[in-house]
Amino acid sequence: MRTDGMLKEGALKDQTIIVTGGGTGLGRAMGTYFLELGANLVITSRKIEVLEQTAKEMEAQTGGKVLAVQCDVRDYEQVENVLKVTEERFGQIHALLNNAAGNFISPTERLSNRAFDTVIDIVLKGTTNFTLALGKKWIANKQPGTVLNIVTTYAWTGSGYVVPSACAKAGVLAMTRSLAVEWAKYKIRMNAIAPGPFPTEGAWSRLLPGDLVKKFDPAKLVPVGRVGEHQELANLAAYLMSDYSAYVNGEVVTIDGGEWLQGAGEFSHLEKIPQEMWDMLEAQRGKKQ
Repeated sequence: MRTDGMLKEGALKDQTIIVTGGGTGLGRAMGTYFLELGANLVITSRKIEVLEQTAKEMEAQTGGKVLAVQCDVRDYEQVENVLKVTEERFGQIHALLNNAAGNFISPTERLSNRAFDTVIDIVLKGTTNFTLALGKKWIANKQPGTVLNIVTTYAWTGSGYVVPSACAKAGVLAMTRSLAVEWAKYKIRMNAIAPGPFPTEGAWSRLLPGDLVKKFDPAKLVPVGRVGEHQELANLAAYLMSDYSAYVNGEVVTIDGGEWLQGAGEFSHLEKIPQEMWDMLEAQRGKKQ
């Protein structure tokens, strides 16, 4: 199994790419590879301390240039500010990776309307905010651009226990396909990636604490028998950001080892969790969604 970089050196040279949710996890992994390929990188999230530390580490690792900008993707004015400071630092913006997300694993009837709103607003509204703001700018300036959205396989299958996320990701996928047609005349490409399990440090333990992480090991649901390596996702993202994929538009590429084909609804197997255990999980989270 190859876990090294796929594209040749300089494949993204002098391209400026914005990555939402770029300070940690998969956003950081993809952004790091963009830097290794010669891109200028802008990373955003709500936690500026995390962003600034990540930016330093990325620059030290790759020798590239990273701009950290605090942004709540739900706020359109903050999104516009990211574009403004990016242009001040790097000039043109060439590509956008909509990666910021939020999720609750829970029976839907246990979620408050606020929990539902939080996921919808971050995933769907945040993605539309960045896409619309940057798309308007590209079109006005007659500049080509590339947008890559991170969705999920349950965007088209649906899945129990992650209903707000499923609704939001389905909306992102619909926007991807719709704008791929509408904005192609402006030389703006829109694509999406639907990753399967690519665990990041602490992510699964936050969603499923304690022994449940082992009991519901995502690797057991993947036909190839393992979870994904971050570099595998980064390779695909870099390809879709690069000119090598210039004829790919409106596509969603699944990278999940065959998981969704084996059992649609990534979290539907949580039907096996008894009500008493859901009570315990809520208590461990410290507050009820």
